[in-house]
Amino acid sequence: MPNPPQTDQDDAVEATGLRGYSRSLPMALLRAREAVMQQFRPNLRRHGVTEQQWRVLRALQSRGTLEVTELARATCLLPPSLSRILRDLEGRRLVLRRPVDNDLRRSRISIAPGGTALIGAVAPDSEAIYAEITSRFGAARLAELQGLLASLENALADMGGDPDAGSPED
Repeated sequence: MPNPPQTDQDDAVEATGLRGYSRSLPMALLRAREAVMQQFRPNLRRHGVTEQQWRVLRALQSRGTLEVTELARATCLLPPSLSRILRDLEGRRLVLRRPVDNDLRRSRISIAPGGTALIGAVAPDSEAIYAEITSRFGAARLAELQGLLASLENALADMGGDPDAGSPED
């Protein structure tokens, strides 16, 4: 999905003091995310998992056992959305929930053997998609992009905003 061309309407918006819509950083990031996710969604659907469920499984597989609040932050999911996702993943025996010893209101979530097996089933096609993206975009450019995105995230970390706002599709 190529970037939309700048239009006269964008210039009119700029006259109001806002940058043109086509030059909006949040929209450019969303368009790029959508272009990437269009490549991965069919594979996730084939395996009966949503994008958000996949984020939870991957975070647990990568980071190990997490408290629910840590998991929400790691996956950019709002707590109410994460709660529903965890209920479904627990029901499918893909994650395990255990209460925190000194505070039974809190939970620690870990990946279950079924979740590990699902990741193993999805991984080959996922890696093939990454290989195709790398082939089209270039390994060096992809590494640079990932570095730039991490740098942007770090640069904005202490700027404010709502770190618990979650992501827009939640």
